[in-house]
Amino acid sequence: MIMSPYDDRDGMIWMDGSLIPWRDAKIHILTHALHYGSSVFEGERAYNGKIFESKKHSERLIQSANYLDMPIPYSVNEIETAKQEILENSKEKDLYFRVIAWRGSGLDMGVASARNKVHMSVAAWEWGAYYGDAKMQGAKLDISKWKRPSPETIPSFAKASGLYMICTVSKHEAEAKGCSDALMLDYRGYVAEATGANVFFVKDDEVHTPRPDCFLDGITRQTVLGMLRERGIKIVERHIELKELEDFSECWLTGTAAEVTPVGRIGDYNFSVGSLTKDIARNYDQLVRS
Repeated sequence: MIMSPYDDRDGMIWMDGSLIPWRDAKIHILTHALHYGSSVFEGERAYNGKIFESKKHSERLIQSANYLDMPIPYSVNEIETAKQEILENSKEKDLYFRVIAWRGSGLDMGVASARNKVHMSVAAWEWGAYYGDAKMQGAKLDISKWKRPSPETIPSFAKASGLYMICTVSKHEAEAKGCSDALMLDYRGYVAEATGANVFFVKDDEVHTPRPDCFLDGITRQTVLGMLRERGIKIVERHIELKELEDFSECWLTGTAAEVTPVGRIGDYNFSVGSLTKDIARNYDQLVRS
């Protein structure tokens, strides 16, 4: 496993149209995104040399940037080509991809940044199970004191870097308590998501999951919903109160990094790593590698 710092590795990174040595992929200290969070990104996984749902991720990157009034100067096809160049230049075929677009340094250094160029880069590296052993044993989650804000206050449907600040704080607090992650509620107090993954619950023969009306409707989430429908399992997308967690028997998280990860505990609520959770995790792994 590679354990060196992320700025000190071998390999190539695609940056603004060219492949450059990993250690040379740098930006100026007055880059607008560093000061004001004007950046959007995608996390993607390649399995056996093929990025799962690659085009959907590229399309969402452009859509996220449009939410931020930050038009990306590359088309979906050009983004796909950039990712393919990285794949072709890598010895490994199972990789995590990070595609990011940001406002650079330029004539503007206040809140407005319309005159600053939008840049884009693509990097990829080996990254195993996001939650480590929790992939098999069930992750332990804290309950965050921070809430996902109203969509009237932020572009909540964009995968924008600045929206993750409260997620970082929440995960730090969770890890300090010996947890893998934190469950976040929304601005109304309903169950929303983990810091970087959507959440599902099992009750009897039904699967319940929060309605994504103020947080990202993840691509992995959509994939798992499709898998459940194919199995004829009833899905209930709705607002879920925290106290309802005591009524659920199983729980799992979904995300590109998390894939399908069982949850064993959230706060004082316990769940079994049951048969449906195991089946969905196994079937998802088969799907992405097919």
